Amino acid sequence: MNKELIKKRFSKNLDTYNDNASIQKRMAEHLISFLDKRKFPDILEIGCGTGVLTELAFENLEFETYTANDIVDECEKFIKKISAKIDFVPSDIEIFLKNNQKKYDLIISNAVFQWIENYEEFINLVLSKLNRGGILLFSTFGVKNFYEIKKVLAQTLPYRTVDDYEKLLKNTNHIIEEEIQTMRFKTPKDVLKHIKLTGANAICETKWTKTDMLNFETKYNELCLSSPVLTYNPVYIQIYKDENRTGG
Repeated sequence: MNKELIKKRFSKNLDTYNDNASIQKRMAEHLISFLDKRKFPDILEIGCGTGVLTELAFENLEFETYTANDIVDECEKFIKKISAKIDFVPSDIEIFLKNNQKKYDLIISNAVFQWIENYEEFINLVLSKLNRGGILLFSTFGVKNFYEIKKVLAQTLPYRTVDDYEKLLKNTNHIIEEEIQTMRFKTPKDVLKHIKLTGANAICETKWTKTDMLNFETKYNELCLSSPVLTYNPVYIQIYKDENRTGG
């Protein structure tokens, strides 16, 4: 995973993210609904971005400290607009967690974990930063995510099935939910524009020619019968760290 490319693409599209990330906003709302209790002394948010989930957390949760992390430094200006009390940490989350001794009562993240490469190692690292009784709550995407892009371009992130997550988390106290959401567009170009404006085009550096674009449009229209759609496959995972289970 090219983290510098991810950082570059997301930083370039921060100003357009909120207006185009309707699925991610809905995912953030659903994440908050998982939490039965509303008070967590210390909260860490991984990949806060422009603060979609951060704002909901401030509206719905009680806490003493709130740390918001993102690999993109420029996210700080969006986070500080929500509250100057937020401790913003611009860092690769894996480096931050390995160098940080603090533990948290809630670690949350929305639409970020799909960018993690060493998944099992990372999950265990995050769980090790939870206090006993703490909760790791995150959303990511399943194998049907961007189905159309995968079919047309043979290009995708290494998404996982629910079964994959179940196997990975078999020794933890967890809950998994999965959804399918579909967005409709006027043209294949509009699909690409949407992906770009949400920063999700961070897996490819190749510049397209006019021929490339024409081929993409032709194949996409054939696949979707000239009614372009884009499939999202949100997956929600809550892991509860208790005394009787392993996993951190």
